[in-house]
Order: sequence, then C-alpha cells, then structure tokens
Amino acid sequence: MRFYFSLRSPYSWLALHDLLNDYPGLAERLEWIPFWDPEESMLRELTEAGGEFGYATMPKAKHLYILQDVRRLARDRGLRTRWPLDREPRWEVPHLAYLVAADKGRGREFVMLASEMRWERGLDICAPEVVAEIATALDLPAGELAEAADRLPVREQAVQALLSAYRDGVFGVPFFVRRYDKYWGVDRLDAFAGSLGLRPAASLNPAEEHAGGCG
Repeated sequence: MRFYFSLRSPYSWLALHDLLNDYPGLAERLEWIPFWDPEESMLRELTEAGGEFGYATMPKAKHLYILQDVRRLARDRGLRTRWPLDREPRWEVPHLAYLVAADKGRGREFVMLASEMRWERGLDICAPEVVAEIATALDLPAGELAEAADRLPVREQAVQALLSAYRDGVFGVPFFVRRYDKYWGVDRLDAFAGSLGLRPAASLNPAEEHAGGCG
C-alpha cells in the first residue's frame, strides 16, 4: 500500500494530519512516496527512464478557491494556516531531503516537521537553510539533507519515486493505492481505510482499539 504526498500541497498536509490522528497504525503500514513538480533536469531523467509527469499547471481561479477551501478545512481541524510565498521554488530540495531522512528511519518525522514549517509557520522549505534546520531538529546530518537535491545517488532514487507515481497513475495528492484500487484526495482517506476494515481511532472504544488490524 502506497501513500503519495507532496510537501507543496496543503491537501497533503491535511491528509497527513488526519492519517496520523485517525489512523496511526495505518500510517506505519504505508509506503510513503514523495510527488513533486520536477525541475527540467529531473524531468529529462524521468523521461529517459521511461516515465512522464502527469500534473497540469493550476489556473488562477482554482488557486483562489484552494486558498478558501484549505482555510475552511484547517479551521475544522483546529489548525491555523500561514500561507507561504513560493518564489521560484526548487521542489527537489525538500523532497530529496525526505528520501535521505527516510533512509535514516526518520522520513515520517521529516514530513511532519516540514509540513508544519510550511503550512503553519509560512517558511520556505525549498531553502536549503530551512531544510538544514529541519535536519538539525531531527538529529540528522544537516549538510547531507540540505544538499540532497544535487547528490547523484539521491537523484536516482528520486527518479524511481516519480516512476512509481507514473506507473500508479498519480495525477494529484494525497493519493492512496491498494493493489488496483486508488483513492485521490483528503476526503478519500476514510474510504481507503474503510476498504481495510478500519475506523478512525476516535470512534473506537478501548476494547476495539487493538482490533483495528494495524498492529
């Protein structure tokens, strides 16, 4: 089972909140795979590997709608947003840093902290110095994570992540995959978990808590 997320997407941030709060055991079982807008050189590497990038540029009307929608959804969850300003972002910087953090067993913590910094503090997580700050907070090598986007072994790993998204038909995030079944959007998390016989943790009584199948 695979969970595609993007540190660029506010809906990924909201899905992450719901996943960790409502289905913490499921979060442990999923393979977390990053999905981002690749720069030209990465796009060439992906094409040479036989993949494509299936994401269209967002029109202004949709962007304005998302500003309103995310504010409502965050408020419903008790979250306060601080919308970041992206000035020529290089999305390889945080997403390839995630791959390094995941290899060191701290991938989920990296995503959580990076999402908090972006969506709750309004910081530019594409800045290497911000990634270094995240790494330091997680007791990870700051230089290694901050420079991950320019390290060949990590870029090769990144191409494989984008190839996986291409093969799974990912066109947006959050995106959940279970065998041939696919679930797109933060509002599809419950349906995805329900397909596994799971209910939100808050709806379980103590006697049921261990019986959710996530152990």
